Amino acid sequence: MKFDTIIIGGGLSGLICGIYLSRQGQRCVIISSGQSALHFSSGSFDLLNSLPDGTKVSKPLEAIQELAQQAPTHPYTKLGTDKFKELAGRAEDFLKDIGISTQGSYRENHYRVTPMGTLKPTWLTLKNLLTSDNEKRLPVHNPSIFNVTGFLDFYTQFIADEFQKIGTKCSIHSINFPDLEHLRKNPTEMRSVNIARVFDKQENMEELARILKAESKDSDAIILPAITGLNRDQMVEYLQKETNKPVYLLPTLPPSVPGIRTQQRLRSVFQQNGGVYMLGDTVSHAERKGNRISRIYSVNHGDIPFIGQNVVIATGSYFSQGLIATSDQVYEPIFNLDVTFASDREQWYNSDAFAAQPYQTFGIKTDKDFRGIQKGEILENLYATGAILEGFNPLKEGSGAGVSILSAMYIAEQILSK
Repeated sequence: MKFDTIIIGGGLSGLICGIYLSRQGQRCVIISSGQSALHFSSGSFDLLNSLPDGTKVSKPLEAIQELAQQAPTHPYTKLGTDKFKELAGRAEDFLKDIGISTQGSYRENHYRVTPMGTLKPTWLTLKNLLTSDNEKRLPVHNPSIFNVTGFLDFYTQFIADEFQKIGTKCSIHSINFPDLEHLRKNPTEMRSVNIARVFDKQENMEELARILKAESKDSDAIILPAITGLNRDQMVEYLQKETNKPVYLLPTLPPSVPGIRTQQRLRSVFQQNGGVYMLGDTVSHAERKGNRISRIYSVNHGDIPFIGQNVVIATGSYFSQGLIATSDQVYEPIFNLDVTFASDREQWYNSDAFAAQPYQTFGIKTDKDFRGIQKGEILENLYATGAILEGFNPLKEGSGAGVSILSAMYIAEQILSK
């Protein structure tokens, strides 16, 4: 099977790269073993919230030079300030153009609301989720918070308590009607995705609107868990029209309806542009010819190889087994690419569970163009993107989504320029 570019990994980074290339006429395939981290997403994309030394960042562009001093192998350091700015701005337009509406700008972080009601800085947040331009206040003063009776992945009282600390007083209400009662008969079915499917039915949306309108008369806004609109657009707009009030969504504990919607949209755009998406397949090994990857083999296709001019590895980190840690090493399992990690295992972790963990910065080594390195030699046609890269801590820095998106776009540009 011949393609222009073979992408291994169907998460945010792999899909962004695939869409970028396929829209320019490349024939691409994405080989994905299963669900991506988007299914656990908060509905926001972080760019850079903190420097490695813990210094808070409000304006990411102004922090890149200092970041380069603290983290010489960081993906943003390899991009450089000018390219970072260019790609961050282009990413915002790119997402909008493919039908993913967001709020925010790379010029200055805003604040998203977490599932526990606290405010955290971020770059872009999906439309309709509650955000603020200030960590000490919200754009609502007396909202009504609603939750589905029996839904345990959304803590209304915790959220109300956190909102109270910054001057927002909330009233708490429950949502219940026959279809939800039927779902509740099996407690394991009371998950966000299953509830969202209930609200895909128009009659249930009408009942929801009736409940919201009746019980929010004294409030200035309505807040719901993000459990609507899995397969239907304009759900929030419908509720706002019916209730005549602003309606905001808050993320829940995983699985994430906004994250799944984003994954579905990205995959749909990729396939609409001619991309081939192979879900449930795993790359087993590859063949190298000179300093190039010549053939790739997968579990499902046996001895039938994938042949491409370029290969992009976007398999993620430990969670998705893009990297594997043993008692004495960290390795990349498909190509056996060179990996940066501490030889002394005691240097992998910090005894303070809330501190930055060194193992999170481990990743595969690349050159400045994100080409992979095998036994010290650069592979000309193999690129690496996203969480598998060395030199950054996505959790402590708040940079995971930004690295995934910007490195994917940069790699696509390099491939197209050949």
